[in-house]
Amino acid sequence: MNPIHWPAEAIWEAVAPRIPDFTVEILPELDSTNSELMRRAREGRLEPTLLVAQRQTAGRGRLGRDWHSEGAPAQGQAPATPTPTPTPALSALTFSLGLPLSVAGWSGLSLAVGVCVARNLHPDVRLKWPNDVWLGGRKLAGILIETASFGHLRYAVIGVGVNLLPRPASGLRTPPAWLTEVLPGMDAPQTLLRLAAPLVQTVKRFEQLGFAPFVADFNALDALHGQEVSLSDGTQGVAHGVDETGALLVHTSDGVKKITSSEVSVRPLNPPTT
Repeated sequence: MNPIHWPAEAIWEAVAPRIPDFTVEILPELDSTNSELMRRAREGRLEPTLLVAQRQTAGRGRLGRDWHSEGAPAQGQAPATPTPTPTPALSALTFSLGLPLSVAGWSGLSLAVGVCVARNLHPDVRLKWPNDVWLGGRKLAGILIETASFGHLRYAVIGVGVNLLPRPASGLRTPPAWLTEVLPGMDAPQTLLRLAAPLVQTVKRFEQLGFAPFVADFNALDALHGQEVSLSDGTQGVAHGVDETGALLVHTSDGVKKITSSEVSVRPLNPPTT
């Protein structure tokens, strides 16, 4: 099987004029791209970095859920053990962006990232608050953001995982979708090229302006808007978009309830199909 040709140089050229010390790193295997960048940050390595893992063995999603990806060896790097059969193409794209940021308020960052991912993947993609990317009512991609404070700066690690090819649904709360359903032939390098530079631009814009510029875009992509939803605390109501802080507005029998990601999870009673 031919090696994967990653667009590292093209991504660097798009980002470097704004962030000169930006680097793009492709590794054949990691436990988790988020975990690796957080380890580096704790060691004082706070460089702006895009880190891609072709295989992730201990990926993490929101609320501690697992995210695994399988793939081929990186260009110029051999597999850990020889195999007599070709390694399958990447079934998922997994990467993390690490940036040192000075942000007044962090509320809504995962929603802004979701807007970027959805806008740059396909017009049919929608967002399920707070950090799931949906296609046809099924989960196409997920977002996990972690931060660590270092003086006046905070290092943000933004992890993104996108399903590219069909994957088993067993054990998943939400059935999976995959990008090649709507973009046949789309592979991991092409998907990364679509997302990487726009994601850096989005995060830097959030650093300057907060979530306010993204509210209208998120609400336009909101898969839960107008849907009856159930909260993990037992409350039911109708979702009506998000406010300028990124809180989900749910109209209940007791009035409007503002939901934040640290409070409760939200599930649609009748999942959307478009």
